[in-house]
Amino acid sequence: MEDEQLLRYSRQIMLPQVDIEGQEKLLAAHALIIGLGGLGSPAAMYLAAAGVGHLVLNDFDAVDLSNLQRQIIHDTGSLGIGKAESARRSLARINPEIRIDTIVHALEGRGLEEAVAAADVVLDCSDNFATRFAVNAACVATSTPLVSGAVIRFEGQLTVFTPGRDESPCYNCLYPDQGELAESCVRNGVIAPLPGIVGSMQALEAIKLLLGIGETLTGRLLLLDALSMEWRSMKLRRNPSCPTCGREISSGERGKIPL
Repeated sequence: MEDEQLLRYSRQIMLPQVDIEGQEKLLAAHALIIGLGGLGSPAAMYLAAAGVGHLVLNDFDAVDLSNLQRQIIHDTGSLGIGKAESARRSLARINPEIRIDTIVHALEGRGLEEAVAAADVVLDCSDNFATRFAVNAACVATSTPLVSGAVIRFEGQLTVFTPGRDESPCYNCLYPDQGELAESCVRNGVIAPLPGIVGSMQALEAIKLLLGIGETLTGRLLLLDALSMEWRSMKLRRNPSCPTCGREISSGERGKIPL
């Protein structure tokens, strides 16, 4: 590690749980971030600042004026620019030493599976159930850790799924696939700092997974009521009947998801 890197990451290296060895793990790590909106903005910024060496940013939307109230990785000068490219520019200013790649189309089928399999951790920062179920299925198929967050109005939630380990449930164990719900930030709104809170915690959980330290939220769901500023923690168990992770996968099927 070079002198400038030692200085840049010095406050992390001072932590006995990280040290130089841990920082080198982060520099060698690869994180896939799905969605560069309210959650993906702080998550990507903190992962870049912390020195996660390879970030892949996936978003196919363009920056809109209504995004700027909460999507802090973008600014007024980014209006009309693709979110992935806008985010890449911001992250390059934060940490020019890391590698940043962008995927500016919807990931699905084999392309999604390959992008997930290449990553050490996936952060689902999307805003719709179709994407969440697809990303979850890809993570289960490839045994890739998934950090999942969601926000709406004054409410937030956060959890971690580690397929194949610790009897971890998956997103489909938590929510049945019943199509899109009417509730969304577009229709119901969201208070500005809330995605920052949950997105930052997604970055923290991802870093813990990459370093192999502490206790992650695997098997637990955190729920935040921001109006009362109360957190609740619920235990999550794997559903033996889950259509995504509940059945045994044969060697011929492992690593495959529906196309």
